[in-house]
Amino acid sequence: MSLEMEAGLSESTLAQERVLEQRTEILHALCSSGSAERLERLLDVLLARGELVWEDYQNIQVPGRALYASARQLLDLVYTKGVDTCEALLSALKQVLPEVHGGGLSFSGCCMNPEKEGVSRSTATQTLLTHRPDLVSELQGCIEGTLDALVVSGNFTSGDCDDVRLPTRTPSQQARRLLDHVRSKGESAAKVVLHYIQQTQTSGSSLTKDKVSPPEEFLKYQKKLRSSVSAQSCFLSTYGGISHMSLDDIYTEGQLELAHDCANGLLGLEDIVGTAGTVNEEADTVLVSGEAGSGKSTLLQKLHLLWARGAALQDFLFLFPFSCRRLNSEHMELSAQELLFQHCCWPDREQEEIFQFILDHPHLTLFTFDGLDELKQRFSDENRLCCPTQRAPVHTLLFNLLQGSLMKGVLKVTTSRSEAVGPVLRRHLRKEVLLKGFSPSGIDCFVKKHHSDPTMAAKVLESLQTNNALLGLCHSPVLCWIVSQCHKELLGCGEGSLQTITDVYLMILQHFLQHQSPLKSAMGLGWLHDHLQSVLHIGQLAFDGIGTSCYIFSSTDLKTCGVDEKDICMGFLIQSKEMSSTHGKRYEFLHVTMQCFFAALYIVLSSDTDRSTILKIFELRDMRETSQSGKCFRACLPSTIQQEPILAGEDTVAERPNLQITATFVSGLLSQRHRSLWVDCCPSAMIEKKIKHVSRCLSKGMQKHFKSIPQPVAGEKKSMHAMPDFVWLIKCIYEMQESRIAQNAIGKLDVDHLKLTYCNIGPVECTALAYVLQHLRKPVGLQLDNNSVGDVGVEQLLPCMHICNSLYLRNNNITDQGICKLISKVIQCDNFQKIALFNNKLTDACTQHFSHLLKTRQDFLSLRLGNNNITAEGAKQLAEGLKVNQSLRFLGLWGNKIGDAGADALASALQNSKSLLWLSLVGNGVGNAGACALANIIKNSPSLEELWLTENCITRTGVECLIQALKHNIHVKSVWLRNNDLSLGEVQEMTQLESRLVF
Repeated sequence: MSLEMEAGLSESTLAQERVLEQRTEILHALCSSGSAERLERLLDVLLARGELVWEDYQNIQVPGRALYASARQLLDLVYTKGVDTCEALLSALKQVLPEVHGGGLSFSGCCMNPEKEGVSRSTATQTLLTHRPDLVSELQGCIEGTLDALVVSGNFTSGDCDDVRLPTRTPSQQARRLLDHVRSKGESAAKVVLHYIQQTQTSGSSLTKDKVSPPEEFLKYQKKLRSSVSAQSCFLSTYGGISHMSLDDIYTEGQLELAHDCANGLLGLEDIVGTAGTVNEEADTVLVSGEAGSGKSTLLQKLHLLWARGAALQDFLFLFPFSCRRLNSEHMELSAQELLFQHCCWPDREQEEIFQFILDHPHLTLFTFDGLDELKQRFSDENRLCCPTQRAPVHTLLFNLLQGSLMKGVLKVTTSRSEAVGPVLRRHLRKEVLLKGFSPSGIDCFVKKHHSDPTMAAKVLESLQTNNALLGLCHSPVLCWIVSQCHKELLGCGEGSLQTITDVYLMILQHFLQHQSPLKSAMGLGWLHDHLQSVLHIGQLAFDGIGTSCYIFSSTDLKTCGVDEKDICMGFLIQSKEMSSTHGKRYEFLHVTMQCFFAALYIVLSSDTDRSTILKIFELRDMRETSQSGKCFRACLPSTIQQEPILAGEDTVAERPNLQITATFVSGLLSQRHRSLWVDCCPSAMIEKKIKHVSRCLSKGMQKHFKSIPQPVAGEKKSMHAMPDFVWLIKCIYEMQESRIAQNAIGKLDVDHLKLTYCNIGPVECTALAYVLQHLRKPVGLQLDNNSVGDVGVEQLLPCMHICNSLYLRNNNITDQGICKLISKVIQCDNFQKIALFNNKLTDACTQHFSHLLKTRQDFLSLRLGNNNITAEGAKQLAEGLKVNQSLRFLGLWGNKIGDAGADALASALQNSKSLLWLSLVGNGVGNAGACALANIIKNSPSLEELWLTENCITRTGVECLIQALKHNIHVKSVWLRNNDLSLGEVQEMTQLESRLVF
C-alpha cells in the first residue's frame, strides 16, 4: 500500500478501520530507521494514558525480538482492544511522529480520551507511569545522579546500576530501564526518583547535556592533544607532502552533499557533524564517502586543523584522529583506552581520570577514522564488545565503536569509498555525506593556490579550458594536483594530447623520472626503458600490495621486491611518518591510485603476469562475492611475490575498488597511443597477447550486462538499469581509446532506455559514456538522475547527444551555463525529444534557451524543469517559445516561483495548444488570478488531460473559475488542487460540484 493516504478521510470512519488500513504505513514509520526509539516512545505514551497495562508492555518488549515483530504485536493488541484504544494509538502517533504527520499517515479525527487523561493517580509508582514520556526525557541527562540516590537509599544494588548503564543502550533506553527497575522495587524507590528530580529542578540544575567545565588537568591534556593534532595536520599529507605544502596554502573545498537529502544542497565542513541529513538519530557514525582521489583524507585533515586551532568543532573538547592504514599494522590487542592514548596522544598524568571523563561525557568527544576501505578486515557486527577496558584486536574495537556497542554517544566520522561500505555497516550510520571533488571554481582556486606565480597559473588554466576531457579529469583533486605538479609537461604537450587518466599518470611518471636524470634535460622516446628496472621493482611492490590490501611497506618488503635507495629517491614511495618512528622505516605510495598505476605497469611490462592475471582483475562480481576477490588475485601472483599476510593468521583480501582502478590503468597502458613506450621494454608479441586478453574481457563483461536485461512488459519500452560494474567497464573502454573496441562492446546493446541513477557519475564518467554510447545503433533514453554531472559533465556528454532521444538529469548541480551549451547541441539532434532537469540550479537565464529550442524544434515532446529558481520572468520567456511550438505534450514547472504573472503568461501561450496533455505548476505561488487565467487552457485546449495546481494559494474564487471551464471540456481527466486556501466545507462543496477536482 502506498504511503500517500487520502487526507480527507470521512470522520465517520472508525479508528479501528484506519489502524487496519494504515498498518503498513504505521509499521514503516515506527521501524524503518532501524532504531527502536519511535516504538518505545509510543509505548511510553500508551502506558501513561492507561491504554496499555504493564503486562501488555512486557509482552511486547521481549528482549531479543525483532523490531518489526514487536511493532506488529502492538498493532494486533491495540486492534483487539477496540475503537477507543485505536483512537488513542492514532493520537499517540501524532505526538510521537510529528515529522511523519501529513506525509502519508492520516491522524484526522484523533484525540486523547479525556476520561482516561483525567484519572487520578495517587501513588508515586502510578505517577512514574502517567508521566513516563516526560520522565524519560528528563532522566537522560541525570542517570548517574538518580542511580546514586537510589543506591544511597538502599533501593538499588550495584547490579541494578550496571544493568541500567549497559553501553549498548541509548540514553533514552537507559532512562526507561531505570524506570522499569524502579517499578519492580516499589513505592519507596519511586518516591526517591521523584524527590531527586524535584530537588534537582528546584536547585536550578539542568538535566540536559550542558557544557561541562573539565578540571585543570583535563585542560592541560586537551592543550597537548590540540598541539599534537595541529602538528600532524598543518602540512598536506595526502600526496606525501612532496613540497611540504602548507594545508592552509593549498586546501580547496570540495563539493559536499547529503546522500539521503538531495534537495538540501551543498554543505559546509561543520555540517558533517551537524544534524542536517540525519537518518538514524540513535547512531553515532557519520560516513564521508567519495571516489579514490576525491579528497577525503585532506578534508579530515582540514577538520583536524580547524579543531586544533579552536576555529571549528568547538562543541567537542577532545578529537582523536585515527588512520585505518596505520591500524592495519597494529598487531597487539588493545582496550579502547589504550587505542585512544597510544595511537593519538598520551596524557602525562591522570590517564584513568581523563578516560573516565570521556566515558561520562561522550557527547564532548569526536573520533575520526580515515580510510575505512583500506582496513584489511571487512566490517562485521558479530563480535560485540561493550567494556571499554577489555582488550581485543584493533579491528574488533573499531567495528564496535562504529556500530555503537562501545563508547556509545561519542560521534565518529569515517571516510571510505562508497562501494566498499556494505549494508551491515550502513545500518549503523547516522548519515552519509558524499564528497564529489572540485567544482569548476574549485579547480580554478586550487591551481591558483598551487602556483604562486599568477602568470603560470593563468597558463595552466587556459590549457585546461582548451581540453574538455582534461578539465573533466581535474574535478578529482588528486588529478588536479598531478596536472598542477607537471605544469611544464602539460604546457609543452600540445593541445588535446592528454585525454585519459592513464595519460595524466604517465605524465607524472615522466615528470618524476626526468627529475632523476643527471642533466635534467628533455627525455627522448626511450625515457621509460632507461628506468625500466626501477619501474618493475616498484611495480612488483605495488602489485603485491594491491593483492593483499597492503599499503604500508617495511624495508624487508622493499628488499624482497628489489626496491633500493635509488628507487625510493624517484619520489613515488615516501616514508610513512605515522609508522616509521615505532616500527623502523615504513614506506607508502604517494596516493593509493599511484600504487594501482604501478601495479598496472607491472602487469603490462612483466613476463611474470599472464592471461590469468588479466582475467582476474577484469572479473565481474556481485558485491557479496567481493571478499573472495583477494584470494583469486593472490593466486595469480608469481610464487616469488606470494608473501604471507602481514598479520599472522589473518585473512587478507584485495580491495575490489583498487583492483578495478588497476584494471582501468591496464586498459589505458595497452591503448594504441602508448604502444611506442613498450617497444624497447618488452616483447611486442607479449603486449599484443595482453591487448587481446583485455579486449576480450571488456567485450565479455559488457555482454554479461546485456544478458541480464529483462524482457519488457507488454506495451513498455525495454530498459536497462546499469549494474555497479557497468560504468567501470565503460571507463576501461574509454581508456583504451580505440573506437573499434567501443563499437564491438556497445553495438549489440538493444534497449530503449539506459538508467544510470545513483552511479557516482561525474565529468570523468560522462566523458567515457559519451565516447562509448555514441556507437549505439539506435536512439536511447539516457537517465543520469542523482549523480554529479555538473556543467562540465554536461559538456562532456555532448558527443553522444545525437543518439539520445531523452535525457534525465535530475539533481546534478547543473546551472544555466551548462544548459546553454546543451541546448546549442541538441537543437541539431533530430532524435532528441525529452529533457528533465528537476532539482538543479537553473534560473530565468536558462529559459531563453529553452524558448529557442521550442521555437526551433516542432517535434519536441517533454520539458520538465521542476524545483529550480524560475520566476515570472522566466515563465514569460518560455511562453514566447510555447506560442510557436505545436508538439509539446508535457510541461513541468513545479516548485518554482512563477506566481500569477507567470501563470498568466503560460496560459496565454497554451490556451490553444492542440498537443499539451499534462501541465504541472505545483508549489508556484499561484493565486486566483493565475487560476482564472489557467482556466482558459481548460476551456479551449482539445488535448489537455491533467492540470496540477497542488500547494498554491488558490481560494474559492479561483476554483469556481476552474469549475466553469471544466463544463466546456469533457476531455480533462483531473485538476489537482490539494493544499490550497480552502476550508474543509468548501472542499466538500466543490467536490460535489465537479468530481474531476482532486483535493
